[in-house]
Amino acid sequence: MPHPHEDARWFKSSYSSEQGGECLEALRLSSGIAIRDSKDKSGPSLQFSADAWQSLLAEIKADRLG
Repeated sequence: MPHPHEDARWFKSSYSSEQGGECLEALRLSSGIAIRDSKDKSGPSLQFSADAWQSLLAEIKADRLG
C-alpha cells in the first residue's frame, strides 16, 4: 500500500542535523502537520493537529521533555 502522502511536498525540518543522517521531514496539512524520518520515506508518519504541534514545539524549546 503506498504511503498516503507519497506525492506531497515534504520539506526538511530546520531542526534536523546534516550530520549522521538524523533528519525529519515535515508536511503541512490542512489539519496540522505530519513528520517522518527522511531515511524511510515510505515508512510511517506522525500527524499532529496545529495546536498539538505548537504545544510539542513549546515543550521541546523549554527543554521539558527529558
